[in-house]
Amino acid sequence: MSLQCLQLLSSPLMAANSKTLVNPMYVDARFLSSSSVLSAGGFCVKQRGVSSKATTRVKFSVKSRQADYFEKQRFGDSSSPSHSSQNAEGLPARFFVGHSIYKGKAALTVEPRAPEFVSLDSGAFKISREGCVMLQFAPAAGVRQYDWSRKQVFSLSVTEIGHLVSLGPRESCEFFHDPFKGKGDEGKVRKVLKVEPLPDGSGHFFNLSVQNKLLNMDESIYIPISRAEFTVIVTALNFILPYLLGWHAFVNSTRPDDSNRLNNASPRYGGDYEWNR
Repeated sequence: MSLQCLQLLSSPLMAANSKTLVNPMYVDARFLSSSSVLSAGGFCVKQRGVSSKATTRVKFSVKSRQADYFEKQRFGDSSSPSHSSQNAEGLPARFFVGHSIYKGKAALTVEPRAPEFVSLDSGAFKISREGCVMLQFAPAAGVRQYDWSRKQVFSLSVTEIGHLVSLGPRESCEFFHDPFKGKGDEGKVRKVLKVEPLPDGSGHFFNLSVQNKLLNMDESIYIPISRAEFTVIVTALNFILPYLLGWHAFVNSTRPDDSNRLNNASPRYGGDYEWNR
């Protein structure tokens, strides 16, 4: 084969026509416009400048898209609507979630309530009240209709959530609440929540009894929860529990290089002192 044929086969034109990979660092400028871009294997190759002379070789910069991906995973992608921290009025965005189960006799809604924090003189924050999960029971008012004006509410603490999620298929638990405990109307309102297994083992009964002497009211609302529905509730409770304790706020505010500063910020912190005695 002659020398001209070898040169022709190795030219950028033949490489483009035969769809072979061209070295992205050096490409003949005759075959690229000023907006040419090469991309392959997660890399983006952009042209920095092209001379109109045919003999000029042009250098390109190679930037990995993986770097951008990991930066967004670490610090969050602020361009994504789901990460927006403000609403249309410029106020902090708030999200309300819940899970509802509808049966013939009643409906049950499970909703989390966020913990509360107070600011300290140092500028840090301390949890003042743990979060909880609100159970709302509404009696049926007809076929697929529920009277939410007669709903009864029971607030599960984090410890009560621990009891609920650890129940076995044949186990039961019972919680008692007095909203006015320690106050003048103590004993006038009594709430009892019982969670008991169904006779055939296919799920649990949720039964809320409320006695309110202030309103001369005595009501009991029960709803059967299937095994699948109970699994959904338990899974959601397991997920939300650390957030109810406020631990997510601590994790989000912690950086690896700040660990020593955080541990020594308070003289009452005993995590290190136990091993240094």
